[in-house]
This record gives sequence, C-alpha cells and structure tokens, in this order.
Amino acid sequence: MILGEVLEIFSATKESSGLPRPKVVNLNLIENHGIEFDKFAKKNLDQTVMIVGIKSYQLAKANNIDLELGSLGENILVDFDPHDFKVGTCFKIGDAVIQTTQICTVCNHLSVFDKNLPKLLKGQRGIYCKIIKSGKILKNMNVEEL
Repeated sequence: MILGEVLEIFSATKESSGLPRPKVVNLNLIENHGIEFDKFAKKNLDQTVMIVGIKSYQLAKANNIDLELGSLGENILVDFDPHDFKVGTCFKIGDAVIQTTQICTVCNHLSVFDKNLPKLLKGQRGIYCKIIKSGKILKNMNVEEL
C-alpha cells in the first residue's frame, strides 16, 4: 500500500557536518553499510537512515519556529507521519527496503534553532531505520508499507 512520497533527501558527508543536512540528488542505501558517502555509514546499522515527516516541520512552524528542510537531521523527508507506524515496520522506496528500529531521540543541539525546539519535538522528530535491502532513493518516489 502506498503511504505517500519522498519530498526531499539529505546526506551528511564528511565535508559537511552539522545541520541542516545538505540536499542530495539520490541516496544509495547499502545493506550492512549505510548510505553511500554518508559520514554515519558503518557506525550504528540500526540508525543508518532517519525518516522525518513534514508534520514535524509544520509543528515547529505552528510554534513560530521556521526551519530549513534538513534541519532535523533527516535523510528522507516524507509527506506522511512515520510516527503512525510501529517499530519493526518495513517501508519500500524504489528497490530499497528499510525497517524502523526506534523513535529518534531529540538532541539538545536542535536548540541552536530555538531553545524550545527539543521539548516541542520530543517523540515527533523522526524515526531511525536500518537497511534491509539495498537500493537508490530519489525525490518524489513512492513510499510503500510492506
């Protein structure tokens, strides 16, 4: 079942640290490795990919916090709320398959944007995923639940 689509994709390379994450043309997800060229590849395979729903940005905006896309540290920004799905849910995007592993904790470094942001987005920042099947992800691709 199609849940929605990829609005934007981001990757943190070794050259670009910090937030917001830079937009990229594609994400090459590699099983047992991570995102190709991403500085977090091969670190914690259960937290290789972070999905954020546009709702998190809308929540910030409703509280007078304007954020540039990529500011929440996401790799994949989607047009649905990933928090609506249980840990263990698998999503298919193109040929890639990712599985949710945990709700992203809110880091205090988000307070550089606004001191209230970490508390506001507690439990709503995003979802960490591991790569089950390698594949390339592009903007505007459909996201399906498996």
